Amino acid sequence: MDLVVADATVVDGTGAPGMRGWLGVERDRIAVVGRGNERAPAAERTIDARGMVVAPGFVDVHNHSDLSPFVLPTMPSTVRQGVTSVVVGNCGSSPFPLSSWDEGLSLAYAPPGGAHPRPSWAAWGDYLNAIDAARPAVNVATLVGHGSVRREILGDQRRPPTDEELGRMRALVREAVVDGAVGLSTGLIYVPGIYSNTDEVITLARAAAGAGGLYASHIRGEGRDLFAAVDEALAIGAAAELPVHVSHLKCETSLVWGRADELLGRLRDARDATGDQYPYEAWNSSLSSLLPPWAPAGRIAAIAGEEHVRLRHAVEIGEPDFQSSVDGVGWDRIVLETAPEPRWRGRSVASVAQERGIEPFDAMVGLIAEDPEISCIGHAMAPEDVRTILADPDAFVASDASATAPNGPGGDLPVHPRSYGTFPRALALARDEALLPLEAMIRKMTSLPADRFGLTGRGRIERGAFADLVVLDPSTIRDAATYDEPHAFPDGVAAVVVNGEVAWTDGATSITCAGRALRRA
Repeated sequence: MDLVVADATVVDGTGAPGMRGWLGVERDRIAVVGRGNERAPAAERTIDARGMVVAPGFVDVHNHSDLSPFVLPTMPSTVRQGVTSVVVGNCGSSPFPLSSWDEGLSLAYAPPGGAHPRPSWAAWGDYLNAIDAARPAVNVATLVGHGSVRREILGDQRRPPTDEELGRMRALVREAVVDGAVGLSTGLIYVPGIYSNTDEVITLARAAAGAGGLYASHIRGEGRDLFAAVDEALAIGAAAELPVHVSHLKCETSLVWGRADELLGRLRDARDATGDQYPYEAWNSSLSSLLPPWAPAGRIAAIAGEEHVRLRHAVEIGEPDFQSSVDGVGWDRIVLETAPEPRWRGRSVASVAQERGIEPFDAMVGLIAEDPEISCIGHAMAPEDVRTILADPDAFVASDASATAPNGPGGDLPVHPRSYGTFPRALALARDEALLPLEAMIRKMTSLPADRFGLTGRGRIERGAFADLVVLDPSTIRDAATYDEPHAFPDGVAAVVVNGEVAWTDGATSITCAGRALRRA
């Protein structure tokens, strides 16, 4: 054998009870699963897993590490959680088509110490080939972003596409899925997705369905409009005849706290719907996501001057067709992740406003005017709802994060702790609060998401499956990252294997990169 994981409790990802045993790996596949006290054979490398669990590597289906393979291929905050595969292109944004490429992405794509030209990939397959060439630490599957496709054809115009334009958008979606994207994503609170209507999305979802993809959505509202937004996603799936996946399930703002069971029931009662969750009480997004569709971030100063009363009402209270993310939360619970002034990072909008002697709404306008890409963290969910969703055996776990490192890109920013701790935190909460058995938790992190997103041969420990594995201590695994100190790796992960190669072991200072692009089967 090339690798043996010896003397472990094998939790195979199906939900079946763990069993004493060992694994033998040849090249990138599991060659044998030994049971009981059967002696493991000699191998080129052996991982002693005495007292530990070996499970399939975790599958993070809502990840934003689209460019990490090129700027931070070791992806330490991801791999050291036990994640071996990610799905990117979420929330309607993907690195192809290239009309979504802007200065911010160009800076993110730049290698350390220098600028980088606009990438040259001319098709979806070129992007996947570039991931293969970059050889990241984990496997990367991709969704095609509706917002990126829309921007390619219409720019950021706030209008429906013509029939001809819609046809071109449909062709781009179909081409992407044929080339290997696992489906279509939308971000219906972000520009330009916020400008689209349901019929437009149905048309593009049908293009994805025709090529075998699914529909994943950051829905139109997660607070006051939560249930109408979920119903829209389910209606899109039913009309386009494809599976629906609702991203980052949550009951956001006090207006819907206590309704997590109702939210989960919507998905259970649907024809073919699933969802994922990061187990935290705070979201992470752009500050401009607080703006209504008629107020683009690039013109915020002028619009605030012309329509000050209307804009403030929309942001703080909402409008009939726009949900406020401030109502039911408050400016003191919306904390800046990035900011034009470094000293404001990690401070609430209310705190910045107080220092400047202005209203929080006006502070928000000024911040976005200075930096339209400014990001923030909103402490908007109730712990009880987070735990209710986590206890559902069919709700996936996903980070909604980008790979980072304490000494790498973003290492100086107060990032969301989910970047480092999502999967260990989920396991720790389930254990400490008796929410779900270990085997059920691992199932919703492995086989369920792998099957849903068409990642064939992954998410299970069985002969012939890809050797994506995590060795963990079920009694000590937990997250260490906090909102105040987010750049902290978790405890209890002993080793991670990707495509048969040991990517990382506890105590190691380096990461071996063996990931590859995953194309829809």
